[in-house]
Amino acid sequence: MIIPVYNEKGTIREIVDRVEAVPINKEIIIVDDGSSDGSREILQELAARDNIKVFFHDKNRGKGAALSTGLKRVSGDYVIFQDADLEYHPEEYLRLLEPLVKGDADVVYGSRFKGSGRAFLFWHKMGNLFLNFVTNLFYNSTLSDMETCYKMFRRDVIDGITIESNRFNVEPELTAKILKRGFKVYEVPITYSGRDFSEGKKITWRDGFSALWTLVKYRFKK
Repeated sequence: MIIPVYNEKGTIREIVDRVEAVPINKEIIIVDDGSSDGSREILQELAARDNIKVFFHDKNRGKGAALSTGLKRVSGDYVIFQDADLEYHPEEYLRLLEPLVKGDADVVYGSRFKGSGRAFLFWHKMGNLFLNFVTNLFYNSTLSDMETCYKMFRRDVIDGITIESNRFNVEPELTAKILKRGFKVYEVPITYSGRDFSEGKKITWRDGFSALWTLVKYRFKK
């Protein structure tokens, strides 16, 4: 699994502990994307653990860039992305893994809108629903949560995708490429403990416009 980190000193220890506690064999690839809040020092400590590898960007380049760095280092059969905050619950990995192991899916999305979660940020939800609508319209799909962090891939699937987006628009880029290539995508409900901007949430309305443009671009890009 790949954990991109940018200024998450308040949560990074706990999320790594929770990931480690999941009862499956795993490697943990952590990419610090130029943190300046003390996260790097914490990660240097965590790097001493046997199953953790930590890589550092010298400056902030964005989530997509951090995932690209991590993907160059993974070696497992399946790959999942894990945000460094506490919005997503690693205890639910097995739920996402099941359709892959059974051969029913090539990629599994964890849907925040099909599961339970904190009720807040109305306009953030409306923005997500609009982007889902555009995704389904352009790519003939029925996804409920294109922007979810929890995307789990068969290794050969993600190995065949080159990430071009450096920032949060990596999510629509991945979705566009997955759907255009005809991979079998399953959705499973997940729990979502969203945070607000005072708690450190970083994605904004500007990222929504970037996501929309990304969906349009890859729909018509050969």
